[in-house]
Amino acid sequence: MPLGLVALAIGAFGIGLTEFVIMGLLPEVATDFGVSEAAAGWLISGYALSVVVGALGITAATIRLPRKPVLLGLVVLFIVGNALTAMAQDYGVAMTGRVIAALCHGAFFGIGSVVAAGLVAPDKKARAIAIMFTGLTAANVLGVPFGTFLGQQYGWRATFWAIAGIGILAFIGIAALVPAVRDSAQPVSLRRELRAFRSAQVWLSLTVTVLAYGGMFGAFTYIAYTLTQVTGFATTAVPWLLVLFGAGLVVGNWVGGRLADRSIDGTLIAFIAALVVVLALFGMLAGSKPAVILILVLMGGFGFGTVPGLQSRIMRYADGAPTLASGANIGAFNVGNALGAWAGGLGIAAGLGFTAPIWIGAAITAAALVVMIAVAAAARAPRREPAASTRPITAL
Repeated sequence: MPLGLVALAIGAFGIGLTEFVIMGLLPEVATDFGVSEAAAGWLISGYALSVVVGALGITAATIRLPRKPVLLGLVVLFIVGNALTAMAQDYGVAMTGRVIAALCHGAFFGIGSVVAAGLVAPDKKARAIAIMFTGLTAANVLGVPFGTFLGQQYGWRATFWAIAGIGILAFIGIAALVPAVRDSAQPVSLRRELRAFRSAQVWLSLTVTVLAYGGMFGAFTYIAYTLTQVTGFATTAVPWLLVLFGAGLVVGNWVGGRLADRSIDGTLIAFIAALVVVLALFGMLAGSKPAVILILVLMGGFGFGTVPGLQSRIMRYADGAPTLASGANIGAFNVGNALGAWAGGLGIAAGLGFTAPIWIGAAITAAALVVMIAVAAAARAPRREPAASTRPITAL
């Protein structure tokens, strides 16, 4: 395994921790700032929407620059945003810190996916992307539970100071381990990268990403409230329950990456369909502790098992210009995140209870399944768009 993938995974770990850890700390944040549960959830939606801006804007602005310095600059932005969040004494400052940290997220994963794919042989691209995203899953299985525990014991700001420290380690790792090599065979240009968006398959893939990820996060955003208010777990049990969800992410990411290298569309259809079933079961059995324990693992596994395939798919149909399309897909993940958080918050605000986000998430995921089936059928049609070259992309 190229050591550069390890460095990318370190960065992914810190960024994933920033995105997800606040979900386990929403009650503490809401109490500290004196805001409602739905308003606290906007710290997640605001982050997600800012990821979209960064994924497109920063990726486009830096498209001609060497990728290693860009990645290092993004990590600096990440450190600054988390330090500001940690220092926040009011809701507005906390939101500002979240927005700054989010701007690096989409560009980092978008550029990082291309870098990861370029470090390995063509038949191992999805697995390479999965290795980078292992940092994201590790953030959930290790970072989020312990970050939640740290926040409950010493205040939620302590968690964000720790995340800023991880950002410093990520900077050192990328500087030391990611090779500074650039492909001169095909010069990168914004015009060339924009060609990817002529493909209907690219736009349809983005739609699947929004809906599939949005469905999972419709259920997961308010998970701390569901576990304590509906299932009946103690607040102190939430970090350890998140370990189960994180374990599912790790397994799903690994299995999804390997299966996607064999059949991207078949893997995505199977995983999205399974996620619909799991979310429906969660809605029906949210009051049962044994059932919820198993469901958390399955939800993480099938939900995140789609990520390598979704990212690989858009790169396949990007007409040999994957960087901006890859960043756009990271933005689409976070549009889905924002959609799920917003829709789930509407259900709670309407007085439908803390199972409402689960049912809303199941409905959004079902829509993703319908679109994915149609997208796969269109790709098999005689006039389907050609896949990009299978020549490996030199990362930097």
